[in-house]
Amino acid sequence: MFDVVIIGAGISGAVLAERFAQDSNKKVLLIERRQHIGGNCYDKIDENGILIHKYGPHLFHTDDAEIFDYLSKFTEWQTYQHKVLAMIDGQAAPIPFNFNTLYKVFPKNLAERLEVALLQNFEYGKKIPILELKNSPSADLQFLADFVYEKIFLHYTEKQWNLTPDKIDGAVTARVPVSISRDDRYFNDKFQAVPKFGYTAMFQKMLAHKNIKLMLNTAFNEVATLRDGKIFLFDAEFNGKVIYTGLLDELFNYKFGALEYRSVDMKFETVDAENFQAAATVNYPNNYNFTRITEFKKIHPAKSARTTILKEFPQNYIVGENVPYYPVFTDAAKEAHAKYFDELKNFPQIKAVGRLAEYKYFDIDDAVKRAFEVYAELKN
Repeated sequence: MFDVVIIGAGISGAVLAERFAQDSNKKVLLIERRQHIGGNCYDKIDENGILIHKYGPHLFHTDDAEIFDYLSKFTEWQTYQHKVLAMIDGQAAPIPFNFNTLYKVFPKNLAERLEVALLQNFEYGKKIPILELKNSPSADLQFLADFVYEKIFLHYTEKQWNLTPDKIDGAVTARVPVSISRDDRYFNDKFQAVPKFGYTAMFQKMLAHKNIKLMLNTAFNEVATLRDGKIFLFDAEFNGKVIYTGLLDELFNYKFGALEYRSVDMKFETVDAENFQAAATVNYPNNYNFTRITEFKKIHPAKSARTTILKEFPQNYIVGENVPYYPVFTDAAKEAHAKYFDELKNFPQIKAVGRLAEYKYFDIDDAVKRAFEVYAELKN
């Protein structure tokens, strides 16, 4: 009945389903355990008439025209350039930390001195990781690095990951730079937008192909089993391709233990006012047990006397109780994932793709690009 079975209707699964159905004329069975498509990009209109992102803000940005053009087949775009503020010593200041932030949080004389030191050491327009600043011979830049580390990075990271920064992969610290500019935008990519009618509507168009059969509210193990290197679908041996975008530890019944993830308790609130805060997202690195507040009306403008906000409270991931959002990039966690990846070699029909299956952090464009790569590999 099917040529390809895909587990998970998030970004990776949806793109691969569309490519196999449209480009290769294959019959695809797409299985999703949730009651909706789109994975963590799922959005909906709430009771205030505001388009909200159920699993936290998801913002599309890329320099890759091929990815932008591909997604444009399924949506119109609303231009949106994300700006973030952080509460620093009672001041809402722009991040990534830039020249505007300097003058917001420091006295003018000190801000001017730090600006000169940055321009003497780095090219204008560059983003410099705070660890690089800490290693600078300039005392002023070392001071700045320590300030950014303490006020913006350290406590936010401890809340987000429940780990001290020295125990986390360096790729995480690299995501918190100092920008040698006055550009307050969080991203600098050529294409920055959100789907005009939401991500869910975009994925609905992507999956509206006669060759795609979608099964929601269905776990993989409800319709399939793995046995002796073979896959059995609806109790019959399946000889086609299987693309798995879910948790590898779950696929193999946690035989090497549960992989580490961080989860988030998403608390939505209705505020009886037209606006709540100065930017779409305001980070709270210190003094609060939530990490950030997002106001969705500032991402998707809506006429409403009320506004909807989301507070994010990081928490441990517990199997079966909450959502695994972020892989924990410790050495022990990566070693455990490698064991599961080796286990996949016993089932050559299965290809693991995406954030959960590959135990990597993907932005939206990264996930689409990875799906393109896997499709090119498997289509023949």
